[in-house]
Amino acid sequence: MNYFNYFTEIETRFQQRRGSLLMLSTLDWALIETWREAGVPLETVLRGIDAAFDKHDAQALRSSRRPRKVNGLAWCAQAILEAVEHSREAAIGTAPAKAAEPRDSGFEATRIHRYLERNAALLTAAATHLAAPANTAATEAAARLTELAAPLLPSPSAAEAPASPANLKPQTFDLEALDRILSVLEEKLVAALLTVAPEAQLVSLREQAARELAPYRGKMQAVQIKQVQQQFLQKRLLEAHSIPRLSLFYMPHEEQA
Repeated sequence: MNYFNYFTEIETRFQQRRGSLLMLSTLDWALIETWREAGVPLETVLRGIDAAFDKHDAQALRSSRRPRKVNGLAWCAQAILEAVEHSREAAIGTAPAKAAEPRDSGFEATRIHRYLERNAALLTAAATHLAAPANTAATEAAARLTELAAPLLPSPSAAEAPASPANLKPQTFDLEALDRILSVLEEKLVAALLTVAPEAQLVSLREQAARELAPYRGKMQAVQIKQVQQQFLQKRLLEAHSIPRLSLFYMPHEEQA
């Protein structure tokens, strides 16, 4: 599996099974992040989506009423959880799988360089409108992105640079190592934003998350609900201050190879 296909593959499968190009909501993207962070394989998520829609379609055929349209990915959460459990049960007693051959990520160093530099510029601009310590966190993150971007451009001395997440060679850089750094930078930004966010804003965001989650509470575990609420809050805080998501998962399609 291409590491960076996780989000788009899930979105595409959901849209295909729903039968329309419904754009995923902030809540849906937050839910996908919880699955990724929990290490749920892409194939398992897709299998759960298929199972949920297979059940929905079968019920629609048996009913004389017009079936209700599925309006969110969270509707599939229970089926995906069941798919995870089935995968674990099937794995019991099986021999370790042979390691898959490494596959190209499809990301070019120069394109990632542009993505990092663009986000650095957006962070610098956002910092001018933030109160301390959020403005300091944004400025420091921008400087770090610029630092990470610099080795991604080919240069005569690039071959002599040491290969490490902090000093990445265009030919051999580790995408996952880079993405971990970007995730840490984003976490630090969110922590700083939480310290300066007005109480009313945080309460409002939590109430909004609760309203959007209400139809799906019976299909999700308490841990999932808590994770999604946290992701939802983080996303909305970043959006409110025009701060971009930093992970390579959010690199626009035009930036991909």
